[in-house]
Amino acid sequence: MKGRNAIVYAVVRRIPRGRVATYGQIATLAGLDGMPRQVGYALHALPPRSPVPWHRVVNARGEISPRKVPGPELDQRLRLELEGIHFDGRGRISLRTFAWLKSKTPSISKRPNPHAKNRSAARKARER
Repeated sequence: MKGRNAIVYAVVRRIPRGRVATYGQIATLAGLDGMPRQVGYALHALPPRSPVPWHRVVNARGEISPRKVPGPELDQRLRLELEGIHFDGRGRISLRTFAWLKSKTPSISKRPNPHAKNRSAARKARER
């Protein structure tokens, strides 16, 4: 567990029980702004029975993201329901109700992401 993955796992561990965060929010907090897929890759790399609460991360629509090989989606939904999170008829979670972070949150990383799509934002962060 090194580098980016370790940072992602540290952020995901902070999501409280009964709350969810999006891949994009986790990416921003981990200093990977604009790279939500990296969060997905990191969570996919977790070993079975990991203590990291991976199930609390959902997509920007409040949905459980489909996997290449189906199966974990049901496990994720059941874990979330056990924590008191409700799904609507379309299988979505109300991010207004269950989001860990209600607004855009600045990165906890001091370093700007050189791979971010918005280079001017990275430049401004360096100037601070």
